[in-house]
Amino acid sequence: MPEIFATPIKRRQFLGAAALTCVGGALGGRARGANSDVTLRVATFRGADSTLLPAAHVADFPYTVAYSEFNSGNLIAQAINADAIDLGGWSEIPMVFAAAAKSNVAVVATLEGPTTDQAVLTPANSPYKSISDLRGKRVGYIRATTAHYFLIRMLEQAGLSWTDIQPVALSMSEGLTAIKSGSLDAWATYGYAIQILEAAGAARVLQSAADILSGHYFIGANPRKLGDPAFRAAAADYLDRLNRAYATLAADKALWAKVVSPVIHVPEDVVLAYLRAQNRPYRARAWRKDDIVSAEAVARTFAKAGVLPQDANVAAVFSPALSKLLPA
Repeated sequence: MPEIFATPIKRRQFLGAAALTCVGGALGGRARGANSDVTLRVATFRGADSTLLPAAHVADFPYTVAYSEFNSGNLIAQAINADAIDLGGWSEIPMVFAAAAKSNVAVVATLEGPTTDQAVLTPANSPYKSISDLRGKRVGYIRATTAHYFLIRMLEQAGLSWTDIQPVALSMSEGLTAIKSGSLDAWATYGYAIQILEAAGAARVLQSAADILSGHYFIGANPRKLGDPAFRAAAADYLDRLNRAYATLAADKALWAKVVSPVIHVPEDVVLAYLRAQNRPYRARAWRKDDIVSAEAVARTFAKAGVLPQDANVAAVFSPALSKLLPA
C-alpha cells in the first residue's frame, strides 16, 4: 500500500504530525437564518478559500468556519480520514489513493478547474528537449498528487516506464530547492512554482500536462458528519459561497492577484500571469457518473504502474449527500 495511507492515522497523531503544515483560524457571522451552532472545519491552501471568500465579501457565514491550512490534497484526505477536518478539496489522485486504502472519506462534489498550471520542468540550461530524453535521469515528483499521475502518463506517451527513470519523491519546498540547485534533471510539479522558476530563469517547461489532466477536482467531506442535516446545509451553503467568490474574482483577475500575492509571497505580476493563463474557471457542482468514470481511469493508470492495487473501489467513495443541494 502507498506510504501516505499505509498506516491508519488517529486524529491526535495526525494533528501532531501536521503541526508544521497546518494552521487554524475561525470566521463566523449571522445570515439567512442558518444553524449558528454548526462549525465547519475546512481545509484551505494558502491563498485559497480563507483568502478568497473574504476578498469576495462572501465570508459572512451563518455558522462558524474553522480553517486549517494544508499544502497538498493528500494531506487533506488524510485529515478527513483522521477526523481532523470536515471539508476540503483535492484532485482525482489523492481520492483514488484514499479509495484504495479504504479511508473514511466521502466525495460530495466536483470542482471543475484549470489544467494549465501543471507541467514537468527542467533546469533552464539543461539539454533535454522531451520526456524521452529523461531515460535514466533523476526526476522529482510529489507523491499521490496530479504530478505523480501526469508523470506516469507522460512516460507512457514517450514509450518509457516508471523504472526507466530515477523517480525522487519530494515535497513542494524540497522540489523547488532541488531544481534550483541542479540536483534534479526534471521535476513534475504544479501551481505557482512553475511561474516562479520561469520568471527567475531557473527552469523551463519540458512538457505541459494541460491535455492529460481532466480538470476534475473533488470536494471531500467527513462521513461522520453527513448524517446531520444542519451540517449538510452548512456545507452546501459554503460551496455556494465558494462559487460566488470564484465568479467574482474570475471577473477581476487583477484584484485576485493583488489579494493573493502578499499571502503566498509571490510577486503580483507572476500571480496575474498564472491566473490569466488558466484555461477554465473554477466551479463547484454535484458530481456526475462521468466523474467516477474519469477517476476510475486514473486508478487504472496507477494500478498498471504497480502503485495501487487493481481492485480499488473508487465509486464507493462518492456520496450523494449534498447532490440535491448543489448546482448540476
